[in-house]
Amino acid sequence: MIDAARVASLPMYNWPEIAWANDILWAAIVARLNAAGVAAPAELDRRQPSDGIWRHPGLVLSQTCGYPFSTRLRGAVRLIGTPIYDVFGCNGPYYSSIIIVRADEHGGRLAEVGGKRFAYNTTDSLSGYLALGAAAKDAGIDPSLREWVETGSHRDSALAVAEGKADVAAIDAVCWALTLRYDPDASSRLKVIGTTALLPGLPLVTGIERRDAEIQAIRAAINDAIADPKTLSARQALSLVGLGTLDELDYRPIAALGQQFGSTPIAMSDAHRADSATAANSRSR
Repeated sequence: MIDAARVASLPMYNWPEIAWANDILWAAIVARLNAAGVAAPAELDRRQPSDGIWRHPGLVLSQTCGYPFSTRLRGAVRLIGTPIYDVFGCNGPYYSSIIIVRADEHGGRLAEVGGKRFAYNTTDSLSGYLALGAAAKDAGIDPSLREWVETGSHRDSALAVAEGKADVAAIDAVCWALTLRYDPDASSRLKVIGTTALLPGLPLVTGIERRDAEIQAIRAAINDAIADPKTLSARQALSLVGLGTLDELDYRPIAALGQQFGSTPIAMSDAHRADSATAANSRSR
C-alpha cells in the first residue's frame, strides 16, 4: 500500500530485473528508520513521475541525477550521500559514462567515428547527454553538427546503437554493467571506445525540511543496511558497495557543464526522435 503522506523511490537503476534488489535494500533501510523514529513508507513508489517524488513534501529518500540536483532541485532537496558502485567507470562516489558504438565501427576513438547520430536518454541527464556533448567537444567535434536521437533511457540508447538507429551513445557506467548482464544480444553488437570524465555520482536525497538529526539517521540507516549480510544478494545485484559523503559544492561543476549545452537537444528535430512510445516503457536509466 502506498503511503500518501510519505514517499520514497530508487528510480535511477530500477531495471525490472533488479527491482527485487531495490525492494530488499529498501526494506532493510525502513526497518532501521523505524527503529530510529523516522517514519517511512513500507514500499518504494514506482507510480509517480520522479519530479513529483523529488518535490513531495513527505519525501524520505530518493535518487536523482547530478544535473537536476545541481540545478532545478537546488533548495528543494537535501543531500544524504552518494552511492558507491563497483563497476567499470566508477571510482568511489564518482562515475563516468561508457562511450559505445557498433562493433563493426572502424573508428577506435570518438573523433574517428564516421556516424553522426548521437543517442541520448533525456536532456536533463548528465551521463547520457551533457557528458556526451562535452566528450564530443574534447574530441574536436562540434555537437551542433550531429543529429541527436532521443530514446528515453540508457537501455534504449544502447539498443538504438546496436540496431543502427544511432551511431554513438554515452551510457551511465552502472547501466552499462546492467546492459552487459541483462541485454547480451545488444551488448554483443557494441564496443567501447572510451569513457567520459569522472564526475560526482547520482545523489541520494531527502526533503528540504529534514532536520540535521534526521539526515544523520537516514544516512546511518543506509550505511547499516549496506553492511547487513542479509542484503548481500541485493547489493551484489545492484553492484552497490558503500555510501560516499560528497558535499553539495562538489556538484557545482555539473551545473556549469549544463550551461554549455542547455536543456534542449542540440540540432535535433522531431524527425530524429526515436519512438517515444517504446522509450516510455523503459524509463529506467
